[in-house]
Amino acid sequence: MKKLLATASLSVLAATTAAHADIKVGVLHSLSGTMAISETTLKDTVLMLIEEQNKKGGINGEMLVPVVVDPASDWPLFAEKARELITVEGVDVMFGCWTSVSRKSVLPVIEELNGLLFYPVQYEGEESSKNVFYTGAAPNQQAIPATDYFLEELGVEKFALLGTDYVYPRTTNNILEAYLGDKGIADDDIFVNYTPFGHSDWSKIVSDVVALGADGKKVGVISTINGDANIGFYKELAAQGISADDIPVVAFSVGEEELSGLDTSNLVGHLAAWNYFESADTPENETFIEAWHAFTGDDTRVTNDPMEATYIGFNMWVQAVEAAGTTDVDAVVDAMVGQTFPNLTGSTAEMLPNHHLTKPVLIGEILEDGQFDIISQTDPVPGDAWTDFLPESAVLTSDWSELDCGMYNTETETCVQVKSNY
Repeated sequence: MKKLLATASLSVLAATTAAHADIKVGVLHSLSGTMAISETTLKDTVLMLIEEQNKKGGINGEMLVPVVVDPASDWPLFAEKARELITVEGVDVMFGCWTSVSRKSVLPVIEELNGLLFYPVQYEGEESSKNVFYTGAAPNQQAIPATDYFLEELGVEKFALLGTDYVYPRTTNNILEAYLGDKGIADDDIFVNYTPFGHSDWSKIVSDVVALGADGKKVGVISTINGDANIGFYKELAAQGISADDIPVVAFSVGEEELSGLDTSNLVGHLAAWNYFESADTPENETFIEAWHAFTGDDTRVTNDPMEATYIGFNMWVQAVEAAGTTDVDAVVDAMVGQTFPNLTGSTAEMLPNHHLTKPVLIGEILEDGQFDIISQTDPVPGDAWTDFLPESAVLTSDWSELDCGMYNTETETCVQVKSNY
């Protein structure tokens, strides 16, 4: 079904781009390679939102035209495709990227060309670009609250930090190691391991995690494993007979879409930390799910957190363009700060001067049907661009409205100018 939908969408794109292109929307998500398992759905989400907006008359009377490219889970190719979207296709905005390494590949391009990117996935923080709006969670909206849940609710005493080997897991785990140290967790009680994208042999790593609890202390896994490597990881847990009662796992990159490809019978009780779950019981979410099923023609297609982040970012962008009366990037950037839009879990998202959202934090427990039982939910939390738990970052703040700076040192009262070079 996914392949058929992708083909159909691209056929529609080809027909549409032959017509007059009023407002061009770039879609920069992997449709092939290891990250396609996650990113193809976000491409479809943007196409759905464009279709819905055009049914309302477009924006300021102009129709929206999608321009879809496939960076193919190839990080340098993301930069090439972003440049192509801006300089060749002339897009007014881009919605895209999943991994932080893909975003950081794109960043110098959009800063050079003054492009505009909406990034819809949880990430490691430690960044604030004038040309990016971060609609996924910062660490204080996902990683830190999940760690607190392990410490306070589950009594975890030892931590296995397992991640895919790139910037998001490494930076997030650096923050978590510092945070756990502040909480009194000894270095010897923290096991850190990184694996390549697409890693499949998890037997030794899972055995090492089990061995961590040989002294009887409670072990928990904090997972920043991305993409299809999750399939092998969870299968190995089941193969070694490890349940959530034995060693709970809280994942930051596993949602409904990833679980839809797994036998979840042995995963019941493991956790994920997000800002949205499909199981959220609100009128807004019911409407969103109905629209998704109608667009895809498939009532089995699930929704997930990055889809909600895309939905919020897209609608805020529409509002900002309407308010500015133009798609000019500088005008839209100015109009974006302070935009509000209902999220799908019952509260309201607001875009902050640091280009991050306010977001509720949800902890979900995996059910046998691949959905999540929401066992914890907070009020919206303001996203931090710079963490309080690394000394070099604790003195930094981001404010693009008053300070016109994404990296302002509060001690020296100066704006640190760092050229993107990834």
